[in-house]
Amino acid sequence: MLVSKLKVLRSHGKQFIPDLQGVKLPDTFRGRPRITGPIPSELAGELERICPVGAITAEPFSLDTGRCVFCNECAMRAPQHIVFTSDYRLSSADRDALVVRENAPEAIDFRADKVRTCIHRLFGRALKLREVSAGGDNATEMELNASMNVNFDFSRFGIDFVASPRHADGVVLTGPLTENMARALEICYNSIPAPRILILAGSDAVSGGLFADSPALQRDFLDRYPVDLYIPGNPVHPLTFIDGIMTLLGHYRREPWLQAQ
Repeated sequence: MLVSKLKVLRSHGKQFIPDLQGVKLPDTFRGRPRITGPIPSELAGELERICPVGAITAEPFSLDTGRCVFCNECAMRAPQHIVFTSDYRLSSADRDALVVRENAPEAIDFRADKVRTCIHRLFGRALKLREVSAGGDNATEMELNASMNVNFDFSRFGIDFVASPRHADGVVLTGPLTENMARALEICYNSIPAPRILILAGSDAVSGGLFADSPALQRDFLDRYPVDLYIPGNPVHPLTFIDGIMTLLGHYRREPWLQAQ
């Protein structure tokens, strides 16, 4: 029995990723967009029209990763101006930082100055999160679950999902926040002891995504409670989620000028 298990271990190798910060995703992964300009006004207008979620603004040209569903239509139409890189570090504590503009720095600014000081002090060594799917399609939800699997093993850092808001330090919201889930989300959020964290994971949660204009949504909850972390993606990659949480807690550091050096 022992010999057979050793053979399996030898053939499979290590299943977990020892250094999560050192991972390089393949070029086929659609991560942070890079925009090179100037983009002709006619082309910019066309890109704005073909974007299914209104993530592109023609004048001045920008791409909002908080709305983007990473469909790649804009990059296929203007490959000389727009490229989706394999950089999975997409999150920020500032909603405005998710908007990528022409010739932007080679990283999304996390805006660590926006993070409440109590987060590092209270949750730097352990963080328990309650995930609430408010009308989600289970895509981002599956990826968040994957962050805890044997490959990523996010719980090694003392970060876990819990079943009850009474045992949680914050909420991770996925989905566009439908009217039917609005009251349930607020009950869950207010059941968590203060100071509590609110994280939006996925384009649907950040902006409504494809459903932003649907009358079935009720997103006024986000106007009444402060958001601590915005994590774009459609769906969110486990490494994007892990990087966002670890940067929020102060374990990782990311500013635009770091990659330029």
